Amino acid sequence: MVVLPDVLILVDGRRLAVCPPHHPARRALHLAPPWLLDDYTQRYHLISSVDASKKRSQAYAHLSNCNLCPRLCGVNRYEKTGVCLIGAEKVKVNTVAPHFGEEPCLQGHNGSGSVFFSGCNLRCVFCQNHDIAHQRNGFDLTPEELAEWYMKLQDVGKCHNINLVTPEHVVPQVVLSILHARELGLRIPIVYNTSSFDSLESLKLLDGLVDIYLPDFKVWKDSTSKRLLKANNYTATAMESIKAMHAQVGDLCFTADGIAKRGVLVRHLVMPGMEDEGKAIMRWLAENVSKDIMVHIMEQYFPRAHVGKERRSGKDKRNVVDPGGAQAPESTKKDVRYADINRPVDLSEVASVKKAAEEAGLWRFVEAAKHGGFNI
Repeated sequence: MVVLPDVLILVDGRRLAVCPPHHPARRALHLAPPWLLDDYTQRYHLISSVDASKKRSQAYAHLSNCNLCPRLCGVNRYEKTGVCLIGAEKVKVNTVAPHFGEEPCLQGHNGSGSVFFSGCNLRCVFCQNHDIAHQRNGFDLTPEELAEWYMKLQDVGKCHNINLVTPEHVVPQVVLSILHARELGLRIPIVYNTSSFDSLESLKLLDGLVDIYLPDFKVWKDSTSKRLLKANNYTATAMESIKAMHAQVGDLCFTADGIAKRGVLVRHLVMPGMEDEGKAIMRWLAENVSKDIMVHIMEQYFPRAHVGKERRSGKDKRNVVDPGGAQAPESTKKDVRYADINRPVDLSEVASVKKAAEEAGLWRFVEAAKHGGFNI
């Protein structure tokens, strides 16, 4: 009988494990040990009952003087609404269902348990979900009812996580729902799927409850965010938010089944003619957050919402100014609004952003499954 030598696994000079080369514990996944978890306990199960009680109190305080995003409306949402149009006691939800349009490491075989909230604190003119985010369509749920839906996604849908889509304006209700769901027996990760237009106070409230942060970093220039997102300080806010998210949960980690359990995954939707902004975002992520951060460079932009709509007749097109006060470029001074982005993105534009990301030192990218299914 031939006895093969044991395999010594070293990372950064540290001895992690010794196992025979044919031992069943040996993995064939192409994942470095720092991001490969043997097991995972959700963060909301690790906080004490005292900390949970404090978070409940803080959630109610935020609703009485809202500072959940940089809009800083300061309204008492028990009495009236701010920019997001959503009150205090309930959330408005458009869709609750297993979702199979997310990244492979989130949707897995059974789907990501997505909860699409109505309303938003941004007004992106190209919003890909404008019928949900720009309108108050859907049904009202209390935090307790929302928690019961989480349980259905887990127990009936067998989803891999709870994916909270556009939740920036309902963070207090989300906090209350997570704390209630843990008492009901929730045991899958919480994904916070955000535009990155969050306040640090809001992210502090979420600390200890969210396992995976899924932020968009939409644009780089202040002039672009003012014209297309209707937000004056989006870029600085996104920088601050993503750094705070990474400080909480670190780089994206997986269990051996290929499902993400903890960390940050940054999305960037490449826009037509705006690849230079995407390149700047990639360089900033590599230099200021982590070269090991997982990035999804997205190519599915398509004109939606207000892009391509006809301009109202009678306007002097020699002095076109888009909402927000930004002077429109020459290309938009036509018969349709936002004509400069009124086309699908070209794949060469996406490739140029990916190349810039690699040159900056980023290497962990979300790739589509080549076999057309779940990419383990």
